[in-house]
Amino acid sequence: MNYKFLIYISYSYSVPIGLPLEAEILKRGYTVHWFSDEADGKKALIKKENVLPTIHDVLNYKPDIVLTATDDVPDFITGVKAQVFHGFLAQKRPENKNDFSHFRIRGFFDLYCTQGPSTTTGFLKKQKKKKSFEVVETGWSKVDPLFPLEKKKRSTIPTILIASTFTKRLSLAFNPTVFNEIKRLALLGTYDFKMVLHPKLPEDIKQKWENLNGVNFEYINTTNLVPLLKTADVLFADTTSVIQEFLLQKKPVVTFNHTFQHNYLIHVNAAKNIEEALNEALKYPKTLLENIDIFIAELHPYYDGASSKRVIDATIAFLHKDKSYLKSKPLNLIRKYKMRKRLNYFTFKSYHRPYTLKLDD
Repeated sequence: MNYKFLIYISYSYSVPIGLPLEAEILKRGYTVHWFSDEADGKKALIKKENVLPTIHDVLNYKPDIVLTATDDVPDFITGVKAQVFHGFLAQKRPENKNDFSHFRIRGFFDLYCTQGPSTTTGFLKKQKKKKSFEVVETGWSKVDPLFPLEKKKRSTIPTILIASTFTKRLSLAFNPTVFNEIKRLALLGTYDFKMVLHPKLPEDIKQKWENLNGVNFEYINTTNLVPLLKTADVLFADTTSVIQEFLLQKKPVVTFNHTFQHNYLIHVNAAKNIEEALNEALKYPKTLLENIDIFIAELHPYYDGASSKRVIDATIAFLHKDKSYLKSKPLNLIRKYKMRKRLNYFTFKSYHRPYTLKLDD
């Protein structure tokens, strides 16, 4: 049977999430198209030939399975709506009792393909309450290219990757003292810095950092992080979910003004302490590495690079499964209206129950 897949994104940073899924789909001989509901995502897909330009094209395509790397998805298109996530649970927004907020349930999805026990547990609790979706732990497609892990040879000048989130109050990219300290360290030549910034950051901030380009500093405008993750000895970051991606390699991370004092990270709260923290990280402390192992066992315990395969297997199985035990999805009238407004497509059609395709159809 040929299945019609749709990879649904909004922003350019979701493209590396969809590419391993696309490769797995094509490997099996199925059909796959892409769609973006935002200009940034459309621009990132401009060189691909299997892109559906408009929501009308999506409706005519009639997908069987929609793999979604966004927080919501149109309720009026066909297909199982599967959430494949656009990032790890970054553990950066405190709630009560100094806990971290879980992914929000927005009522659009039939299936959540979770990344590891730390996300699966939370979704299973919510599934038990809401009973309108299913949860399957698959691992995350974006990190498939990281594996198998390769042991990096340590060079004379260590490579430090810098990454930043876009939220101003959390982002190191906005901090002038951090900028000045990285500039000083780059001029010293002690480290080789490579930097990536979130696509949503203002252009003037990106340009400010790009102006540091020189012998020991390189700003790289890319969403393909895997090659950079592999070549770096240490990551310097704030609260970005790149932290979790980097940790999967069992390498240290230094964070600036993180909202939680996680024991698997090295924390600094003042720019003057960055150099000392980087030097500590480069020693690869035994206790820190042990804490990292414990953390990633819960985050993403898959090192086979086969998460995309598990996602495709899970979504096809769910497509054919009897889902009569699931409740209808919530009305979500305001969110549904916002989705229609964003796409400039207004309809009363809405699939309240998960899509099912019988094997004899």
